[in-house]
Formats: sequence, structure tokens, C-alpha cells
Amino acid sequence: MYTVVDKIAHSMGATLKSLIGRSDLRQTVPRERAGEWGVGTATLDDILQELQKPGLDPRQEFEAWDFDPNVRSIDDLAEGQILNAVVTNVTDFGAFVDVGVHQDGLIHISQLADSFVNRPMDVIKAGQKIKVKVLAVDKPRKRISLTRRGL
Repeated sequence: MYTVVDKIAHSMGATLKSLIGRSDLRQTVPRERAGEWGVGTATLDDILQELQKPGLDPRQEFEAWDFDPNVRSIDDLAEGQILNAVVTNVTDFGAFVDVGVHQDGLIHISQLADSFVNRPMDVIKAGQKIKVKVLAVDKPRKRISLTRRGL
């Protein structure tokens, strides 16, 4: 897309630096030249919007979610620990979550909530940040059992 921006600047007799932050680009740059520059009009509009407000991040505000700094491996886990976690996958039988030990733990469907859960997808989703409690750790089989009940 850099070549397109160069072509836009050249067609306007301007420098790239002078285009950044200009609010009149959509009115000034002829959309019919998009094909000549090797892009569609929608792409040209996106480029002009980025030039108008460079670095604008359209995503929602990012919420930091830190794992326990004292828990780095499965050996650091103990029954009863309460940890921050991020849901990585939801299945019919529960959810897999990352607790920061390079091995996802499982929250069985029966442990997802204090009440009956018919479908895990109704109460939890991938990417969700949650608190979990360690129920059991099977180090030889590398299995971590977790719960959300009572939290």
C-alpha cells in the first residue's frame, strides 16, 4: 500500500509527510483513479482514512490480565489456588483455559457455574478472562482440573 500512497502524493504534487493528518483527503483525492493505482475504491478509502488519522486503533480498549507471577510451570500449581485465567477453547464437555503454565487446564461442564449448565457456550466464551480455582493437578499426565464454582 506504500506505493499507492506514493502515487497519491505524486498526483497531488505533495510529500508523503504533508498528507499525514490532512482532513480534506477524501474530498481532494479522486476516487476514480483507484483502479489506475492498483486498488479498489474501498481500499483507497481505507488508505485515506489511515492517512487522515494515522495510528488510530479501532479496537476496544485493551484490558490487561496478568497471570500469577509465582506460577510459571505445572509444578507451581497447588490444590485450592485461585488464579487468573483466559479461556482458550469451549467444548461440549467444558472449557480449556490458560493459567500461565504452558499447559491448559480443563473446567468440566459441571464446574463452570454454581448452577446447572446445559451448554458451556451459554456461560463462557473463548478469550474471556476469568478467575478459577485449582481442583487437582496430575503432573505425570500433565492435567490440570479447575473450577469456577464458589468464586
